[in-house]
Amino acid sequence: MKHTMNIAPVPFAMMESKQKTIELRLNDEKRQKIKVGDKIDFVNAENGNKLRAKVLGLSIFPSFEALYNALPLLECGYTEETLPTASPKDMEFYYSPEEQKMYGVVGIKIELC
Repeated sequence: MKHTMNIAPVPFAMMESKQKTIELRLNDEKRQKIKVGDKIDFVNAENGNKLRAKVLGLSIFPSFEALYNALPLLECGYTEETLPTASPKDMEFYYSPEEQKMYGVVGIKIELC
């Protein structure tokens, strides 16, 4: 199955350079349909460029706090410089605590095709 996700320019560039191999998302109804082996087209929200990736694995957690404690953040788009200030609250800009509680969150491990 194929899926499409919009992504901001900086994480898109990190994904393109293979620095980012895990995408963090709310595990809502759309993401619950994703399975290992599926393809995802990541679209740069600024210029429309696309990257196609294969889903290698899915890690589902009840909250970003649990995800941050379990996954290697250097694979999630953080750098050595930003890692010391990484916080689960970073994702509350995109997904509220109520949404996290309702759906949980997912780390989608990808490999570019």
